Amino acid sequence: MRHFFAQFSVAAAITLFSAAMGHANEPLRILVMGDSLMTSHAQSKQAVPNFLEKTLGARVKSRATAGARYRYIMPITGALGLNISKQYRDGPWDWVVINGGGNDMWLGCGCMRCKRRMNKLISPDGKRGEIPALVSKARRAGAKVAYVGYLRSPGMWSPIEHCKAEGDALEARIAVMAQRDQGVTFISLADMVPTGDRSFHAPDMIHPSAKGSRAAAARIAQVLTSH
Repeated sequence: MRHFFAQFSVAAAITLFSAAMGHANEPLRILVMGDSLMTSHAQSKQAVPNFLEKTLGARVKSRATAGARYRYIMPITGALGLNISKQYRDGPWDWVVINGGGNDMWLGCGCMRCKRRMNKLISPDGKRGEIPALVSKARRAGAKVAYVGYLRSPGMWSPIEHCKAEGDALEARIAVMAQRDQGVTFISLADMVPTGDRSFHAPDMIHPSAKGSRAAAARIAQVLTSH
């Protein structure tokens, strides 16, 4: 009888080890949410989700939508993706990669009431607001979350240059939020673009070029594989 249980224990251990190794070898399952930072060059398959899929060999589902924001009240188009919070879909995600907030700040407040708008997105302590609520939803479902910041201009003119201070303040709050949970990581792109180098941006100096999308995806992929 003792010999039987010894054999059973060894067999069970092998089975559990094999199952664990099989899961470890499965491709990452990633949900991408956000705005045009994630969707730029999607038609040519050079958007951030495309590069993540190629780089990681991952199963990537992108729900990101150009022009999306958190403070979006139209129900039908919001459900179709223009409301970032409504982009979320349940699934067996290993990672949920999110960006957003820029359209709320740079377009939504019109250089007025920015502090009030920012507080609705995320409180100074990172505990309250639409961004923490969305991140918490993904975490409760068991996924890790990577929140991605925005590119900065290379010290040259851009339509959103005057919003730099507000963008920095928003991302500082997101970084505080991430520090509160080991399963959440803030990925800053603020230092990615060298001074005077326009090649990371599209001609509008707002959206990323294909090179910028590739560079952002490489930074995200590095974080996802190291955590």
